[in-house]
Amino acid sequence: MSSKSIVVAVDVMGGDHAPSHEITGAVTAARNWQIPIVLVGDADQIEQELANHQVKGLDLTVCHASEVIGMHDSASDAVRKKKDSSIRVAFNLVKEGKAQAVVSTGNSGATMAAGMFVLKRIPGIDRPAIATIVPNLKDQTVVLDVGGNVDCKPSHLAQFALMGAVYAHQALGKERPRVALLSNGEELSKGNELTRETHCLLEQTSLNYIGYKEGRDIYNGAVDVVVCDGFVGNVVLKVSEGLADALGRMLRTEFENSLLARLGYLLARPALKAFRKRVDYAEYGGAPLLGIKGTAMICHGSSSPRAIMNAIRMAYDSESHHVSEQIISRFDKDCDGPVSATAEGPVDAAGEGAVQ
Repeated sequence: MSSKSIVVAVDVMGGDHAPSHEITGAVTAARNWQIPIVLVGDADQIEQELANHQVKGLDLTVCHASEVIGMHDSASDAVRKKKDSSIRVAFNLVKEGKAQAVVSTGNSGATMAAGMFVLKRIPGIDRPAIATIVPNLKDQTVVLDVGGNVDCKPSHLAQFALMGAVYAHQALGKERPRVALLSNGEELSKGNELTRETHCLLEQTSLNYIGYKEGRDIYNGAVDVVVCDGFVGNVVLKVSEGLADALGRMLRTEFENSLLARLGYLLARPALKAFRKRVDYAEYGGAPLLGIKGTAMICHGSSSPRAIMNAIRMAYDSESHHVSEQIISRFDKDCDGPVSATAEGPVDAAGEGAVQ
């Protein structure tokens, strides 16, 4: 991978381990894939951290930002008042054409708000959505929204479905993604008012909509895109991460219980290592923010350098596959149909702490 046309702006100040983890991840991404990167944040701190790395020959530049939006700041207020915050400056770089994508480990609500405030929403999309990619028995499943919008209308979920299908096709290479609504059963009598109304809308679209699916179907490969409101999606995300972590801890405990178990571990270690890599969120890096006129990845505040490295790669790939432009194009085809925007005025605030 080598291209000077796609520059990734990395907000290095917002995470739990800023700027160390962010800069380490950015340096590794620049070295591994020759991705041009702008490090956005306090210039003195960035330069001090860069001194710990071998950066000669890497396409890394620094853009100073004097303010930071904290995890407990009001997202939309902070974006408006802290005009020199690292996350807003990063999005300004995209608006000015000096970068083409943003990666942030900061306040996810602020990242979403900054994306809407600076780059604006795609015409016809009421609510941008935070997507996540999870492993299944075959490959990957896109789940959205996972926290950006707690209270949703049927038209919002229909728009999420469209955006998720475009992302699955463009970024993950799924030819005709199977789209489903997350529900408490596959029968049409299940669900609630929101899912039933959304089901009626999605049946009228050109999407490859396959109806209701249950939580287990996220992981068995039966569906490519799973749609839900941000409240449910965030619970799914946190349960999934917690389960993966708990399984790993349980396995370690069992392997430590006896000499025979330790010997078994030695034999199983390659398979366990592959399994751990497959379920580790760090392999996917970040959560795509879909619905803004640009590319952005939202990362955990506690992201490791490897997670940040992979989020930068995801941002690069998403931009190189023109995901945002394809969402615009796809929405234009359905603009007179059931996924058309509702006239409810601009969205002023984003979800708080969605993927932290």
